[in-house]
Amino acid sequence: MKRLVLVLVAAAVLAPAALAKGPSQATITGPGLSRLTITGNGESSGTTLGYLTEYTGFFPGLFGQSPDPMLHGRPDGNLGPMYTIHFVVPDGEGTKWRIVQDLYPYAAGGAVSYMRPDQLIFGDRSRGGWYRTDPALKRLLVRHGLPRTAPREAESGSSSGTAVMLGIGAPLAVLLAAAGALVARRRSRSS
Repeated sequence: MKRLVLVLVAAAVLAPAALAKGPSQATITGPGLSRLTITGNGESSGTTLGYLTEYTGFFPGLFGQSPDPMLHGRPDGNLGPMYTIHFVVPDGEGTKWRIVQDLYPYAAGGAVSYMRPDQLIFGDRSRGGWYRTDPALKRLLVRHGLPRTAPREAESGSSSGTAVMLGIGAPLAVLLAAAGALVARRRSRSS
């Protein structure tokens, strides 16, 4: 009887640490999406956070899996705008690990995600890599605020930085041309 009590006590103490392997929060940012935060149990299928981890290949990218569902490299074609997912993964002992995953929901051929290798988690390093996401991912994210189609600015590859440079560059070029003409005119007068 004492052994059974000891086993039950040990299970009760170790269970929270064993269950604390999935994210408790994910924050997604990117073009046309101010900030989307999803909380809950990222290890449980049937929850929004659980679907997010499942559809983006979070666990195979983090720990590996057999058979290996990861792609052999970056997919060909236009990936469209990049979104960033910041996962918070508690370890059950007070530490919160932070894992970053890039997401391309508008990629040609279907959405893909990328997890950088060697991110520290539970004292180990993430495997990382490219993953072709589940088609349901985009529908899930659209229900939570992701634009249905790629934002035009992000889609065309232009940015406000480019617009600023053009706004500064064109007048600067005119000014330099005028200065050059003035110098050339003065030289011709002095000859």
